[in-house]
Amino acid sequence: MAPKPPPSLFTWLILPIIVLIFLYSTLLPLYTLSSTNSQPRKPKIPISPKCNLFEGHWVTDTNQKPMYDETCPFHRNAWNCLRNKRDNMSLINSWKWVPGKCELSRIDPFEFLGLMRNKNIGFVGDSLNENFLVSFLCILRVADERAKKWKRKGAWRGAYFPKFNVTVAYHRAVLLAKYKLQPKQSTVFDQEGLNGIHRVDIDVPSEDWAGIINFYDVLVFNTGHWWGYDKFPKETPLVFYKAGKPILPPLGMLDGLKVVLDNMVAYIQKEFPKKTIKFWRLQSPRHFYGGEWNQNGSCLLNEPLEEHQWKARTFLACPPIPMYSVSVLKPILIPEQLDLWFDPSNNGVNKEARQLNSVIEEALRDTDIKILDLTHLSEFRADAHPAIWLGKKDAVAEWGQDCMHWCLPGVPDTWVDILSQFIRYSLETG
Repeated sequence: MAPKPPPSLFTWLILPIIVLIFLYSTLLPLYTLSSTNSQPRKPKIPISPKCNLFEGHWVTDTNQKPMYDETCPFHRNAWNCLRNKRDNMSLINSWKWVPGKCELSRIDPFEFLGLMRNKNIGFVGDSLNENFLVSFLCILRVADERAKKWKRKGAWRGAYFPKFNVTVAYHRAVLLAKYKLQPKQSTVFDQEGLNGIHRVDIDVPSEDWAGIINFYDVLVFNTGHWWGYDKFPKETPLVFYKAGKPILPPLGMLDGLKVVLDNMVAYIQKEFPKKTIKFWRLQSPRHFYGGEWNQNGSCLLNEPLEEHQWKARTFLACPPIPMYSVSVLKPILIPEQLDLWFDPSNNGVNKEARQLNSVIEEALRDTDIKILDLTHLSEFRADAHPAIWLGKKDAVAEWGQDCMHWCLPGVPDTWVDILSQFIRYSLETG
């Protein structure tokens, strides 16, 4: 007969088992609750020809809410449509972009900053890239409320996220190339009615971004909105130089854009490290109707445009800008078919975006710069601009309606969702 184990040995064997059972039954519910409440990990969605995030349609989703509000410290006043009490902001932010053949997940700022730990993201271009940046900063701040403003290395503005050691910043370079206003007496052109020239050195990058070559791991470039005669009228035109000498015969605006793009793209390809992930954002469409910003143009719509329709809309019809304090409601028949607004072959009222895109796409051909074609999805959203809600008294009388930049929160938040997905894909496959 086998001897019985001593009572002390039995106690030491059974006690750990009881403790383990207790801990398992106690901590499992807590772990389950924590997992349920935590931010879910986004599925890895391959970006391929079958998954085109840029083609789709907008649908209303009343459950979709912005990730930030008017208190975000990185706001720019004229785009802070919540604080400026723009009409229909809840409706503007209830629209969700749904790609045709795959899912666009909303950015998880915690996961994204974790992915970008010890890395930096830069935006280079005009104020539409700044508009993009502000949305990005306000969304990322959700994951790090200690984020603070950052403005170094030529940056116009930005933020540092200490919890993740990540910097995200914007460098203002509206033409990308270096340019400078030269008074008439210093120009080589002696033309009647010329008050001076804007000299553009097509082979020299603007100093605002010339010094960032090894700082950013991800870069987003753009240009386009300044390439027009409203910015550079015939009295002070753009005059293009190469190797310090004027290009003769002088180039027109579009040909000048082409040579600047060719030179800036070549500079990026040559000087920036191959490991730098580079994007080029195509045009953000303008939605001026009835005139440009300085011609009493307006964008007081309540919902997105549709593709194949004309509709009677009620506009806030205004007299000439200096008398803007008086206004009346007036029904106007407007085209909602996108091509009537934007297609160059239809001479659309805002055709410039698509024209510029074709020039940019040609310049980027055979490079490793990835295209962010955010134009089409943004063309629908004529309802989402600051319009007359600019946060400053007499701003409309001075500047006209803003039918170019976007309310924040708003459409650029969708741009952020798309960009973050492309960055994740690039990092995981690069």
